Amino acid sequence: MDQIKGSMETLSAMQITADMEGLDAQSKSVLHSREVLAVILQGTVSEYKGYSRKEIMDFIEVDSISETKEVSPGRTNTQMRGDNAEFIHLNEKTSNFDLVFRAKNPALSSRDVLVSLHIDLEPQKDYRPGYPIEKRGLYYLARRLSSQLSLATDETDYGQLEKCYGIWLCRDRVPQKERYSISVYEIANTKNIGIDKTEEASYDLMTMVVVRLGEPEYHGTEGDEGYELLRFLNVLMYPHKEDFMDVMKTYIDFSDNEELWKEVTDMGGLGQSILEEGLEYGIEQGREQGKLEMVLELIREKILTVTEGAKRLNMEEKELEAHMR
Repeated sequence: MDQIKGSMETLSAMQITADMEGLDAQSKSVLHSREVLAVILQGTVSEYKGYSRKEIMDFIEVDSISETKEVSPGRTNTQMRGDNAEFIHLNEKTSNFDLVFRAKNPALSSRDVLVSLHIDLEPQKDYRPGYPIEKRGLYYLARRLSSQLSLATDETDYGQLEKCYGIWLCRDRVPQKERYSISVYEIANTKNIGIDKTEEASYDLMTMVVVRLGEPEYHGTEGDEGYELLRFLNVLMYPHKEDFMDVMKTYIDFSDNEELWKEVTDMGGLGQSILEEGLEYGIEQGREQGKLEMVLELIREKILTVTEGAKRLNMEEKELEAHMR
């Protein structure tokens, strides 16, 4: 099973964004997680075919993730790290990318040379805002590509351009016949007269992927093309249902997280209160009772199974089940 070890930050973001009603800035914060991005990239980026989610997560250049910086002509190469989330021209309305970052292109990188993919992730609540999403996506891609170079001069080296991806995740107002579908748009060499085909890397610079959801229930079949991505996004981008953590754990595993178990050991919430107030327990009994309460809460939230919880407490499953009852 291709699971990623989940972080506390990702778990917290999933809990905070459980309602996911409006796809507002707070709700989109879960998409900043490398674990979540790795699952999305695995299902949309052709360069990552055959790579595990853990490998893809390591490809992501963490310090390039941004959603606040400006892209202006002549000022696009002033920073070594930190991608630009805004583009603006004189007298032009400011436009914002939702989430932009870079990730390693394994097909073109070597031990000594890092070649990146420039990725723009755009979660959209409305698939039909009054214009074709596809046209807006291509415009964003063109601006993303041009922002890699400063103003063009006779000395401009266009060979420096790296490939850009625009990934659009559209949730609502998707026509019935298009629901739970994925479309890929890219530059292709369609005809040659009198010459051999040009090397693909010379023109393969923009790819747009449009993922359409459309309704809270997904009825795909395991093994269908796109199933893993569509199932994941269905769980993630709608208000969380009862089976949220059951499904999420097949992608991201939180049960072995060291930070989580440090929190259980240190205790918090009810467990800490039990220790501080003493109740009828001694200090050690209070500490053990606090750990038990924390584990029971994690089982109730489906972050842990009974088996995982019992193992962490060095307890028989039947004994833990009795505590649960």
